Amino acid sequence: MSNEIERIHKENWIEAAKAGFEASFKEGDFYNKQTQDDKHLKDILATINVKPGMKILDLGCGSGYLTFPIAKMNEDVHVVGLDIVTDTLERNVKKAQEMNLKNLEFVSYDGITFPFEDNSFDLIVTRYALHHFPKIRKSICEVARVLVSGGLFFVSDPRPNDCDITRFVDDYMQLKKDGHIKFYTRDEWVQICRECNMHFIQSFDSEIRFPKKKSTADGFEKVLARHEKSIIDSYQLTQTEDEIWVTEQVNNLLFQKK
Repeated sequence: MSNEIERIHKENWIEAAKAGFEASFKEGDFYNKQTQDDKHLKDILATINVKPGMKILDLGCGSGYLTFPIAKMNEDVHVVGLDIVTDTLERNVKKAQEMNLKNLEFVSYDGITFPFEDNSFDLIVTRYALHHFPKIRKSICEVARVLVSGGLFFVSDPRPNDCDITRFVDDYMQLKKDGHIKFYTRDEWVQICRECNMHFIQSFDSEIRFPKKKSTADGFEKVLARHEKSIIDSYQLTQTEDEIWVTEQVNNLLFQKK
């Protein structure tokens, strides 16, 4: 693939993700039903172990699901939310002002290169975002670049089931044109982070019961026909009149920069 074709390919994925998520965040209620989980949030906050004086980056912060609780619970840290969704970030800024969260800011970027100096953050967190990133190794090396030595990186993202050798879950998720690229296994995350000079520390597992509107699933029957029923059944797929539901297992992994 030539550099120019690769550039256009990346930009198309990023624009698709931006458009899809701007719409989802603006819609609000349906996206919240997809992603909110009080126990999962509590487990994440316990795992990242925020300390006074930290500078923290929420990568792919979206509407601030992690960003706002971290800033609100820790007035003596500085939190930055980074994302491509400029309209959503503007709403986040207004919300932060209304909540008087002076330790919180939001920054937009191009989806590839982080607009920060080397060694800028003590902790980077990300939840349900990285499967949309078109150059994952580049992004993870950017994480390592802006982390201080000994800094921590926490990633929470769904993974394919062990039996899903044909990657039904990625085929299915790509039905909604929001820039989904792929879910990564635990071993893939460990390898990618190792290549970027970060080593695995600890993990916990969780799951998400995820609904998709049938109106955003054009081609669903063709996807079903391409994969073994046993693989599809492993995701506990069910249908209602206007929604499709699957259960996805989630990696929650903590890494440290060497």
